Amino acid sequence: MTMQQTSGPRRTTLITGGNSGIGEELAKRLVARGQRVVSVGLDKPDWTHDLLAAYRADLTSIDATRAIAQEICQAHAVDCLVHNAGVILPNLLPDAKPEDILTLAQLHLGAPMLLTQAALDGMRARRFGRIVFVSSRAAMGAVTRSAYSATKAGVHGMARTWALELASGGITVNVVAPGPILTDNFWGVIPKGSEQQERMARNIPVGRLGAREDVAHAIEFFLDERSDFVTGQVLYVCGGASLVGLGP
Repeated sequence: MTMQQTSGPRRTTLITGGNSGIGEELAKRLVARGQRVVSVGLDKPDWTHDLLAAYRADLTSIDATRAIAQEICQAHAVDCLVHNAGVILPNLLPDAKPEDILTLAQLHLGAPMLLTQAALDGMRARRFGRIVFVSSRAAMGAVTRSAYSATKAGVHGMARTWALELASGGITVNVVAPGPILTDNFWGVIPKGSEQQERMARNIPVGRLGAREDVAHAIEFFLDERSDFVTGQVLYVCGGASLVGLGP
């Protein structure tokens, strides 16, 4: 991998779900710029680099998340946290399960809370921090997404609350909310190359589905040293789907 050293300070970014999809794309971009990356998820990335540290943990478990948060933050001075890990668990209302709400609440809300709490003292001491949540356009509502939409909408409220609480310490908190992005998570619900996928692409105002590069680019904006006057914001990276919906 070609590495281009950044002219700014070398920061350490903790990425949940950094082993695949959007998280992997972001991790590779940051490493290529000479930044340190810590990845945590169910699996480790299938690539290695001197600037990459990888951990395994089930972030749907409160105890496992608390333990890995302490382990990571004892070993690394975490400057930035990107909470990208997520699961959809789709079901129409008659088949929806309250247990799914609890599982996704821990993954989408509880996990970043524990990880941020572990990193917070260091961020405050350095008077620098960037917290970015990867949410979803589905926070506005989507068929079969009862538990997913509810917890992703909760992310927006929690992020805004943290933005207010942490602003005076040089820590920003923002949200990137993607629309349909071509990742394994998407293809776990929509068959790859199917008519349903093509129809969804036609319903997007810009005429295509998103790529993981689209989302990583937006996250990098929020992580930038120069983005210190932007906090508590939700950026929809959705090709205009937040304006018109996704159609049937």
